[in-house]
Amino acid sequence: MARHFKDRIIEGDCIEAMAALPDGCADLVFADPPYNMQLGGELTRPDQSQVDGVDDEWDKFADFAAYDAFTRAWMSEARRVLKPNGAIWVIGAYHNIFRVGAILQDLGFWILNDIVWRKTNPMPNFKGTRFTNAHETLIWAARSKDAKYTFHYDALKMLNDDLQMRSDWTLPICTGSERLKDREGRKLHSTQKPEALLHRVILATTKPGEVVLDPFFGTGTTGAAAKRLGRHYIGVERDPDYAEAARARIKKIKPAAAEDLMVTRSKKEEPRVPFGQLIEAGLIHPGAVLVSPNGKRARVRADGSLSLGEATGSIHRIGALAADAPACNGWTFWEVETREGRKSIDLLRREIRRQMAMSPSA
Repeated sequence: MARHFKDRIIEGDCIEAMAALPDGCADLVFADPPYNMQLGGELTRPDQSQVDGVDDEWDKFADFAAYDAFTRAWMSEARRVLKPNGAIWVIGAYHNIFRVGAILQDLGFWILNDIVWRKTNPMPNFKGTRFTNAHETLIWAARSKDAKYTFHYDALKMLNDDLQMRSDWTLPICTGSERLKDREGRKLHSTQKPEALLHRVILATTKPGEVVLDPFFGTGTTGAAAKRLGRHYIGVERDPDYAEAARARIKKIKPAAAEDLMVTRSKKEEPRVPFGQLIEAGLIHPGAVLVSPNGKRARVRADGSLSLGEATGSIHRIGALAADAPACNGWTFWEVETREGRKSIDLLRREIRRQMAMSPSA
């Protein structure tokens, strides 16, 4: 990748700016495009004060056809600049998210999840003519069906108090000191997203050092979250005031130390350790006895197989036989008898992995 694009805000039209980027330069795209809200006139509260809604020119399109053409154009460039195993997040509301989702699929993206961002403090429905619009939707999609996308499942589980992270996220909207203001004290950007939302997205679906592209950079929430988490960013923003505010905001951020950016790894990411490697390392010897939870006893053979009566096979096959089950995870099933008592063989596998991590060639 051309290095001068990293950690830079490119001022200009998002489609033209992305067209100048090299193929496969981004690991992730996060896009907060115009919602095309189609607001009809001013919105007022019951006391007749005006609601500061989204009436910016950048959110206005002639019709749905114009919006679809715009969406298809920027999304095509986004797909081109993504690496083969990259992914995209697009956020929207009921005004646009269904059109966005259809175009994503038309272009070959593979939808992985839709996330409902449930706002703890949404704007009320002042007219009382509809349900209060209390959520926005994010679509997470891989570049293609075969992409080996990043997802830190266990890290998200840890973030959620050791519970699976669900597809409904309850987070407040951007308020208080996080909300950027202009010289008159008014909010600088009408749709600034909370950094907590981007923290979760980037933590979940990128690795430290990877590149996140945001074609609608605004006041730099994506760049701020990326820098804090040790990722690189590429921002595209056509409004010079937004771009200036984003640069000032990001400049103040100090990224976390590399050791603090490590996350809980999925077991699927751990290096494979054959049972026979424990024997080669001297952690288990041929002739050792493995014991099952139901008291069955199997003997370890020199090639890493087990014998149980007349049957022989892997720790998994013999574990299934001992448990009278169709399948078995032998690592969590068997314990080995030692002088200190029984010990799970999975603890011995962890020792091998620890040694592998400490090895200079690892």
